[in-house]
Amino acid sequence: MKRVHVTSLGCPKNLVDSEVMLGLLRQAGFTAVPEPEEADILLVNTCGFIQSAVEEGIDAILSLAEVKGEAPGKLLVVAGCMVQRYGVALEAELPEVDLFIGTDGTQEIVTRLQQTLVGESVALTLDKPTFLMDASLPRQLSTPPHRAYLKVTEGCANRCAYCLIPALRGELRSRPLDDLLAEARGLRAAGVKELTLVAQDLTAYGHDLGPRGPRLIDLLQGLLDVTDIPWLRLLYLYPVRVKDELLQFMAANPRIVPYLDVPLQHVSSRMLKAMNRPYDHRQTEEVVRRIRRQLPGAAIRTTLMVGFPGESEQDVDMLEAFLREQTLDHVGIFTYSNEEGCAAFALPDQIEEEIKEERRGRLMAVQGEISLARNTLRVGTVEMVLVEGVSGETDLLLEGRLASQAPEIDGCVYISAGTCNPGDFVPVRITEAHPYDLVGEIEEG
Repeated sequence: MKRVHVTSLGCPKNLVDSEVMLGLLRQAGFTAVPEPEEADILLVNTCGFIQSAVEEGIDAILSLAEVKGEAPGKLLVVAGCMVQRYGVALEAELPEVDLFIGTDGTQEIVTRLQQTLVGESVALTLDKPTFLMDASLPRQLSTPPHRAYLKVTEGCANRCAYCLIPALRGELRSRPLDDLLAEARGLRAAGVKELTLVAQDLTAYGHDLGPRGPRLIDLLQGLLDVTDIPWLRLLYLYPVRVKDELLQFMAANPRIVPYLDVPLQHVSSRMLKAMNRPYDHRQTEEVVRRIRRQLPGAAIRTTLMVGFPGESEQDVDMLEAFLREQTLDHVGIFTYSNEEGCAAFALPDQIEEEIKEERRGRLMAVQGEISLARNTLRVGTVEMVLVEGVSGETDLLLEGRLASQAPEIDGCVYISAGTCNPGDFVPVRITEAHPYDLVGEIEEG
């Protein structure tokens, strides 16, 4: 029996791919091990979206190559988006790697690996991605057993000027409704209590399936009908597709947690047009107003980008004013990464990295104040918390999350008193507030 160690980098969608590869390997007789030194096969599933992700992937590969160097019988396999983007160059630069697999080859991991194990040369294929996973594929969850991701679509039909996803992942491909419901039923049977729906653009679900095909609300209704999963969470919602119909449906069905991740990217009409985002400043404010009107108390998260070519100080001032006026719950702020292959790569008026970082730091400081103020309002309240387990920060505390805190993305609730188990829903009285995390005690009785 061959032992495999998997390193999964990047987004939750990538994590699902890693879990499918693990499931296929387990079905073929391989076994997963937690430490690379214990493994016969070292597998890295990479992200290639921006340069920092590529650097993280290279670091992970080189680290595992050192492990392989100490035990030459090991195989090193690299898969995913970075291979899809740089595959031929990687083959030349990383002779330590025994097998490269792009984004469209994960379903063939067993065949390609077995060929490599017997000494066959496996050619790297980087065709336009067309594969779409389905519920028949085995999947070994790497998340805690009480939560999982459901990958709803593959690829993307949007053409944002800064984004490589269509090139790395292909065109939008939606999974059939019945297939998604079948996987959700299996996940619930395995004990999942929080199911997070993920897609590059969740609101585009079904747009490629024809005018009579299912849409996001049809999927949500199906999940409500065929499972009793307590928390259904949505990632990510394209701003102009967050319609009143969806918000009203969420308001009427509290098992869909009132949490909306709506990546705005900017609020300056000029910058949004340059980014090829089909909305303007007025619409960014309107989407927040509509969410709060239809779903009072909902948690709103967004991501913003600073340093896009041509961005002025006035554009950054608009971002700061937007943050102060809208007081969103969670905000991620990223610096623009000029990636070859994107429409924005050749744009004039590129911004210096030092200026990008200064702008990001300024806005993060503003949002830190806002987040602390919003969290402080929770002190003294009793909130329902999904328990994750012993804290990764200190084994003296447990930690969990509110419905307003997405796993691996937002902050958490540290539980300083009381008894519970991972996967429990428990009432917690909030005793302390910090910019991104809360502290509380289980409310007994």
